[in-house]
Amino acid sequence: MLNKHARGFFTALFTPFARWLLRIGVSPDAVTIIGTAGVVVGALVFYPVGQLWWGTLFITAFIFSDVLDGIMARMQAVGGRWGNFLDSTLDRIADGALFAGLAVWFFTGGANVPIAMMATVCLVLGMVVSYARAKAESLGFTANVGIAERAERLVSVLVVTGFTGLGLPSVVLLVTLSLLALASFITVVQRVASVRRQALAEPSPAD
Repeated sequence: MLNKHARGFFTALFTPFARWLLRIGVSPDAVTIIGTAGVVVGALVFYPVGQLWWGTLFITAFIFSDVLDGIMARMQAVGGRWGNFLDSTLDRIADGALFAGLAVWFFTGGANVPIAMMATVCLVLGMVVSYARAKAESLGFTANVGIAERAERLVSVLVVTGFTGLGLPSVVLLVTLSLLALASFITVVQRVASVRRQALAEPSPAD
């Protein structure tokens, strides 16, 4: 949902910057890689030592590379399947680092095992959400349904994590992660059910 509603706004916002980067010779792939590296550093350096606010600010500075590289690729009319593959693969790394960083902190210095466990559950289910769609498409099905898209996951986690670092009660983060885990699980079920319906609708070999 956020992807659809925010796409126009962020495209207009980042287009001048994207045009400037292309003019100085920066490629969309470079932006993808640098953006992912920034998210990973923010999540695995700041979060594990309890710097939730500064870590979130650092991550936010790089998270929009996911929008920027797409704008640049469209301007150059390049990318295609390779760009899509690189972007999706590095997205999984960034998402995994984010939830892993939270889990490490709350398993250790943060001393909140329920939050750490829910962060781990979100990490696993987030990967399954993406895998279910990728596997379905590799088999000729579609599985672009679900209520827990990547944008929703990132916005909810980053906003609440950042404010937790400023003193927001940690129970709010626990509830957010729990709801996110539930939404991810529902999304997995929706995608499995969608592919199952498509498989049943296929003509049998004898037909």
